[in-house]
Amino acid sequence: MKIEFRKVPQTAKEFETEFNSVKLEGTFCKISPSLIKISAKMSGTTEIECCRCGKTEEYTLNEELDFLLSDGIFNKESDDLVIEIENNTIDFDEIIQNEIASLQSEYHYCSECETSTEAYEKEF
Repeated sequence: MKIEFRKVPQTAKEFETEFNSVKLEGTFCKISPSLIKISAKMSGTTEIECCRCGKTEEYTLNEELDFLLSDGIFNKESDDLVIEIENNTIDFDEIIQNEIASLQSEYHYCSECETSTEAYEKEF
């Protein structure tokens, strides 16, 4: 789902998008001429690779997401996560794909490696 930045209403509007078996649903609204607030929940399952043995496991998602979208470069300090968008278009499908990719790039251990006491070589 895509929407032009200038067409985003100031009252909260609901959205829902899905990628593979992960669903992102919530609300979005314009809070200033150049900022949009998104409050959403990401749920479902995705494959995660163990960073120790390389085995893939299914990971259950149940994440609350709150962030801001900026129309172009964001120059002010903020405690919130601010995502700068290009082309004046918000692409919710791209947002969910990026959130999944971010999660998959983190360090995860499979259930076997988490409980294993076997020594392994660490790289520093």
